[in-house]
Amino acid sequence: METRILIYAPIGQDAPLAAKVLAMAAIDSHVCRSLAELAAQLELGAGAVLTVEEALAPGGYKLLLECVERQPDWSDLPIILLTHRGADSSTVRQAVAGLGNLSLMERPVRSLALITALHATLRARKKQYQVREAARRKDEFLASLGHELRNPLAPIRTSVSLLTHMYPDAAPVARIRDMVERQVRLLTRLVDDLLDVARITSGKIKLQPQLVSLSAVMNHVSELCLQAANAKRIHIAWQLPAEEIMIDADYARVVQIFANILSNAVKFTPQGGNVVVRAERSGDELRVTLRDSGIGLEAEAIARIFRMFEQSKTVSGQFSSGLGIGLSLARQFAEMHGGSVEARSEGPGRGSEFEIRLPVVSSAAREAAPQPAANGADGRKMQVLVVDDNRDAADSLAALLEIDGFDARAVYDGAGAIAATAEAMPDMIVMDLGMPGMDGYETARAIRQRPGTERILMIALTGWGQSDARRRTGEAGFDHHLVKPVELEQIIRLAGARQNREQVQAAR
Repeated sequence: METRILIYAPIGQDAPLAAKVLAMAAIDSHVCRSLAELAAQLELGAGAVLTVEEALAPGGYKLLLECVERQPDWSDLPIILLTHRGADSSTVRQAVAGLGNLSLMERPVRSLALITALHATLRARKKQYQVREAARRKDEFLASLGHELRNPLAPIRTSVSLLTHMYPDAAPVARIRDMVERQVRLLTRLVDDLLDVARITSGKIKLQPQLVSLSAVMNHVSELCLQAANAKRIHIAWQLPAEEIMIDADYARVVQIFANILSNAVKFTPQGGNVVVRAERSGDELRVTLRDSGIGLEAEAIARIFRMFEQSKTVSGQFSSGLGIGLSLARQFAEMHGGSVEARSEGPGRGSEFEIRLPVVSSAAREAAPQPAANGADGRKMQVLVVDDNRDAADSLAALLEIDGFDARAVYDGAGAIAATAEAMPDMIVMDLGMPGMDGYETARAIRQRPGTERILMIALTGWGQSDARRRTGEAGFDHHLVKPVELEQIIRLAGARQNREQVQAAR
């Protein structure tokens, strides 16, 4: 916690006198003799700023305003401004309007009054630092929670996929399989939403764009929302264009955009209602509207529903179930893609309409997109090594890759991965990061040190999705970072992209 009082009063004796008074009261301070020095010290942190009215005019106000505007959400930098007695100048009025947490003290100031004011200011500033620390601990907890929840979800999901291949015509197995898959998807969405809140709040979330089709996205969205709609006998009408529309986007985030909004429509539509999902291309833009026959929105509620943790009320006046973050995430993800989300309603009881706009990809870029495949550049099966200390996760993923045409094997620790790579170099390694002993980072670095391993496609498969984990995987030698539970199609798509690049290079 930074408790220094930065003093900026370049004219006269205000600065040295104030510093002397604060030193007598055991309050740490630093006198800034120029705007450049003040700017540098603000970057290091401050408990508060003590300045004078005449120091604002030459550029001090602009500097402080910029500092106030770019400070993080937890911070509200206290500024104490010493003014001329009885003066109500335009400089002071401007400071009051723009500098936020500003306190005015008329000169001459009694020493005791100044010391008391600064003690109160520093106590309030300490509370801000405590809020920051609490937010940091919350984010760390959510990250750890997501990691622990994702680990068991991964083998459950891959095992369910194996059931589909092993017993395609067994009705009892199909019912159990479908139930487990629905619950895994629901739990995965809840975990993802919670973690996304922490990442967006801290500015750590990053998109992983790839070329995806609208039909693939909407099929996934339909699967996620169908159970809830069927339970309420709500009919979802899909009006999608016959032509294939491609977008350069983070597949998981785009699915979240539409699934969160469609789930919201289903939640607030009465039994037997209907939802219409209509998509069309307008120039270089994809326009999707979701219209429901639900409870509708009051005019003042339209802006409020996109706020984080906002809980909407039902017709009976009770708050609805859920986390209150779905619509906020949908809008923020759309904006991160260069798009938008807007809501409209003719009023309570008259339904709602949400419009999502996203940029589309040109036909030339679409034709250049790599196609997924399980064969290497020379036509043989791709050799895949799965590394995970969770044996269920490793074995089920390897079995699933085998069924999809890869030649896959599993090992359960870093040493085993290094030995297996030395024995027969694979085309692709899918490796967990959080292994005991030699973790995934250390294992990847050791493998990359061997000659010829630069051609191996290395994928980190982990429950950790923070930007720091992604940065570390890149430094360790991984090519990609996937967050559990991963869809098999993501791995296949990355393998296809590598194959496409190898074929292009071979042609040259």
